[in-house]
Amino acid sequence: MSGSRIVLHGTALSGHTHRVELLLRALGLEFDFVPAPAEIRRAEAFRTLNPLGQIPVLQDGDLTLADSNAIMVYLVRRYAPQSAWMPDEPVTAAHMQRWLSIAAGEVMHGPAAARMIAQFNFPDEPVRAERIATRLLGFMEDHLQQRSFLAAEHPTLADLACYSYVAHAPEGGIPLDRFPAIGAWLARVEALPFFKPMPRSPIPARG
Repeated sequence: MSGSRIVLHGTALSGHTHRVELLLRALGLEFDFVPAPAEIRRAEAFRTLNPLGQIPVLQDGDLTLADSNAIMVYLVRRYAPQSAWMPDEPVTAAHMQRWLSIAAGEVMHGPAAARMIAQFNFPDEPVRAERIATRLLGFMEDHLQQRSFLAAEHPTLADLACYSYVAHAPEGGIPLDRFPAIGAWLARVEALPFFKPMPRSPIPARG
């Protein structure tokens, strides 16, 4: 075990931070949360933690680690290597890795980007983000028709990686009411005993 308390740098409205916080709670790991809004991330002190200026950043003893998916892999391998969060069975492990890639790709450039455009004036193209989100959600809906979770019949890192920005897609003007299987999946994640919701953004979505 680490000799010092884990520190998580992020913001409450960041889905990337939220997925790491969910895993920390799932693993029963105590941690300190340090807010890192945009002005903090531009400062030199934060850039020593992550030169890219992105959140979240995790500090665990002498280790400083950025990138939410990398942080989640580390936490499971370090503190719960025998848990079901990262399956060892080759096919299931491959399915989980695919969804981690989707979280960094289609989820980020679709519902996450649409939300950032609507809520935080992110400089991106809303039509492109909506197109990616709509395609992703249709794919997820079909995938979840006969499945309880994304990569296995139990929650894995795939579900935590994809949950936050999909759940908050309406904040980017991306409705979810046409996707009942996704809605049922979101409810299953929210029913997990460690679950803590990510706060809703205060600005109504446009359109």
